[in-house]
Amino acid sequence: MKYVNANHVLPEELIKEIQKYVQGETVYIPKPKRNHQKWGSNSGSRQLIDDRNTKIKNSFKNGNAIDQLADEFFLSIETIKKIVY
Repeated sequence: MKYVNANHVLPEELIKEIQKYVQGETVYIPKPKRNHQKWGSNSGSRQLIDDRNTKIKNSFKNGNAIDQLADEFFLSIETIKKIVY
């Protein structure tokens, strides 16, 4: 997260209003809910995990055992159970 000097991006009137509540502090201003993205959507990690989980589900449907899938995908048995059930 990068920090931006309020003097460079906010109108002077707004800065004066904010200074009534906080001065010389770091204030986090969150994104609006509509701009939030799910974890991994930018990096592609979410898609990789979704693809892996689909492979696990298909392998399970094709008769592979849970412990076999855990070994193959380097996950715990409990994690495999969460994915397939």
